[in-house]
Amino acid sequence: MRLDALPWHHFALTDILRRAQGEVMAACGLGPSEHPFQLVASGSHWRLRAYGGEATSPSLLVVAAPIKRPYIWDLAPSVSVIRHCLRHGLNVHLLEWVPDSPGAGSRGLDDCATAIADCLRKLASRGAGDKPFLIGHSLGGTLAAIFAALTPESLAGLVLLCAPLCFRAGESRFRDALVSLASPLPNAERFPGSLLSHMSALASPGTFIWSRLTDAASSVGDYRAMEIHARVERWALDEVPVPGKLMHQLIDLLYRQDSLCRGSLRVCGRRIGPADLSVPTLAVLTTSDELAPAASVTPFVDALGTSDTRIIAYPGETGVALQHLGPLIGRAAHALVWPEIVSWIHSRYRAHARPGAAA
Repeated sequence: MRLDALPWHHFALTDILRRAQGEVMAACGLGPSEHPFQLVASGSHWRLRAYGGEATSPSLLVVAAPIKRPYIWDLAPSVSVIRHCLRHGLNVHLLEWVPDSPGAGSRGLDDCATAIADCLRKLASRGAGDKPFLIGHSLGGTLAAIFAALTPESLAGLVLLCAPLCFRAGESRFRDALVSLASPLPNAERFPGSLLSHMSALASPGTFIWSRLTDAASSVGDYRAMEIHARVERWALDEVPVPGKLMHQLIDLLYRQDSLCRGSLRVCGRRIGPADLSVPTLAVLTTSDELAPAASVTPFVDALGTSDTRIIAYPGETGVALQHLGPLIGRAAHALVWPEIVSWIHSRYRAHARPGAAA
């Protein structure tokens, strides 16, 4: 089935219905339980959250994915990346994407890069320490990597979590199915979030349907796993529309043409690729993740313009609903992977503060 064969205009109504389902689950105690934050800056399609932390601590800017709500970073106190980073001495900010209003135009990769640059300037004006670290999960990580390749001199380091970066044909079943499904991609100012959810399920039913059911069954008997799984399902219902321009660029330039990994992606008037990304980089991949498999991460990291790179392979775990989300909300990930990430950030921060010091 191709995308142009779907009644995709009807998915705007489906967004409303799914969000209503999510509100019912929230009323049952499964809504977001976020750490307090302050909005310190905003643009036409973004907002910058400040969660606190000492100005002299390493500064971390989270780039949220542009296709879902950002509270997956702060899903519940027991599995909150935001809270973990704050407890371990990081000064945390988060870039949240705001859905474009109808008729307000459509943002693309240039606008996303400009928004990240605006946030970094705001961090500097707030006295948020030295150069910040940039971190992103999934397509948020892809946007973070694009920005880091544009202006590596503005960052102290980059952390990528299950971020798809290379899209070679034949290397990923999800990539191949998605490209086939989205050919041709309809012209639209905004794409309903439920349409993307439907496309993803068609491209990888094993990930978005069967593995979720298996995870739910495996979580029976483990209350904490069941709770996290249910919170993920509620989060997944919180659909947001994606700008049409950005959607076309993601599908055509990245997934279909693999222009980022090939070094031919043009953003803000410049052609960039992995060789332009010269900051210390830590990548975390989930070995059981079909959306950002090792083949979509390792070749990019191997081609970076720096030798200061590291890849952490995380096997996944029960109770996360989608293995793609495991590094953010998995209990084992918080116990084993996140101490490694925070330690890496602190070591690169110390090395950056004392040039010539050992990492």
